[in-house]
Amino acid sequence: MNKPVVVIGHRLGKGNKVAKGVEEAGGTAIVIQGVTADMKLGDVMKENDGDIGISFCGSGGAGAITAQTKHGYKAEHHLRTVEAGVGALRAGNQVLGFGFMDTEELGKRLVEEWKNLNE
Repeated sequence: MNKPVVVIGHRLGKGNKVAKGVEEAGGTAIVIQGVTADMKLGDVMKENDGDIGISFCGSGGAGAITAQTKHGYKAEHHLRTVEAGVGALRAGNQVLGFGFMDTEELGKRLVEEWKNLNE
């Protein structure tokens, strides 16, 4: 089974909790360092052949919309729950834009769903 590469861009330079969940579920996490990391999400996904991109900012849109516009990744944004993120993956989205919710559960559930979809 493939090991998904999950790129995480957090507006305030965080993302370590979701990264821990990604790795616990068997994925590889790449956390973009620094403030405004969400705006670099698409570039880092492209550089690392990312399978899932997770953008965090107040609205949940900026980094996801930028990745979609600049690189053509299918994106869903303004997500507020883990279930919404899982549903967005099921709908074929590769980039997910969330409000601030850096949680282990989010990373774990997204990788588990990605594995289910890619078996």
